[in-house]
Amino acid sequence: MILQLDGLAIALVAIVLYRELGASWWQFILLFLVPDLSILAYLLNRRTGAAIYNLVHTYVWPGGLFALGFLSANGGLMAVALIWLAHVAIDRALGLGLKYADAPFKETHLQRA
Repeated sequence: MILQLDGLAIALVAIVLYRELGASWWQFILLFLVPDLSILAYLLNRRTGAAIYNLVHTYVWPGGLFALGFLSANGGLMAVALIWLAHVAIDRALGLGLKYADAPFKETHLQRA
């Protein structure tokens, strides 16, 4: 429950920052589900699918992309990073966590103790 509330808080911050950036809401809508394309890696096998899905669904990469955009004053990079961050955070808020190769769609890191 606490991790889900963390996700909700991060999602709200990402959305407020996106609004403050003044980026296009159409861009937000169009790109919001792009990280879920990583699920296609499951076509290779479970282990690779889980690894790639988890790489895309961590806060590290959008956080790094946002920092790069901020340091280079590139609003486009910051906008994409905030969309990606919001996606991951909303997944967490909904209880969708990182996947395990042995149970890719049954259990996530939010369910296992």
